[in-house]
Amino acid sequence: MYLEVNNISKYFDKKPILKNLSFSLEKGEILSFVGDSGAGKTTFLNCLSGLDKIESGKIVLDGLILNNEYTFVEPQKRDVGFVFQDYPLFPHLNLKQNILFNLKGFDQVEFDRIIKVSKLDSLLEKYPHQLSGGEKQRASIARAILRKPKLLLLDEPFNNLDKNIKSQIINEILLTIKKYEITTILVTHDTNNLFHYSDKILIFKAATLQQFDSPVNTYCNPSNCYCAELMGDLNKVVIDNTIYYLRPENVRLVKKSKYPVVINASVFNKSLYKINGKLFDEDLMFNSSQHFDKGETVYIDFNRKDLINFKKECEGYFEN
Repeated sequence: MYLEVNNISKYFDKKPILKNLSFSLEKGEILSFVGDSGAGKTTFLNCLSGLDKIESGKIVLDGLILNNEYTFVEPQKRDVGFVFQDYPLFPHLNLKQNILFNLKGFDQVEFDRIIKVSKLDSLLEKYPHQLSGGEKQRASIARAILRKPKLLLLDEPFNNLDKNIKSQIINEILLTIKKYEITTILVTHDTNNLFHYSDKILIFKAATLQQFDSPVNTYCNPSNCYCAELMGDLNKVVIDNTIYYLRPENVRLVKKSKYPVVINASVFNKSLYKINGKLFDEDLMFNSSQHFDKGETVYIDFNRKDLINFKKECEGYFEN
């Protein structure tokens, strides 16, 4: 494995921030690290970068031990790129000078490509005080990618991007990261786009790893109720006195079935209608290509394999 995080723990004032966290990545993989605010995601990045020391465990990157009980490699010697939330830039340098700062050599073709992908072409002569938050953010990312670190850490890197170009820029930046085979950990609370670019997803809560898996398994086979809800909407379905959960996209309309749904609302959302209704006594949502009137009854069905059943400790979680 290219990156190995083995049983690491970190405490602040005797309170656990990371508890026995373990996972590994191959070279060039992109990991999305997801969890609630204050869950320890930034602390984890600080431990990988060397800004914080771990209490126990081991971190290995490309065969080199970065931190264990005997070893601590200083941040500047780790070949780890870190894009912070507050995108620090030198105020007395223009954008190009900021991106190239302290870089001994660079490939002009690669520089031009990264600048184009980041949509910074027309901003190179401007100074930080002349830039928006999103432009500074893109410059920080471009600066990190150009250096091709062994490991790239991105802490909520797309928060300030303009919504009109956000998806395009994220896609192009991550394709560039893939092209250069830069192993990347992306901390985010936005789960909307995770499935498009992540090789692995790690879900974190209460200082503990909840699930580490492929995007498909994380969504279709969540390890617990927290992971299930974090990854997307769920419908509660009671069958033979057993509670199951069902993703809206796995609900299909049929002419007749034993599952009648009374429509409460039908709202157009881009190319589809978002339908809300009642299945017996439970709320149910699904998407449809056609509009339905309030009070109308339709029939739905689903495949049993798409039903998600959780352990007893999850009972009541979705009602909180």
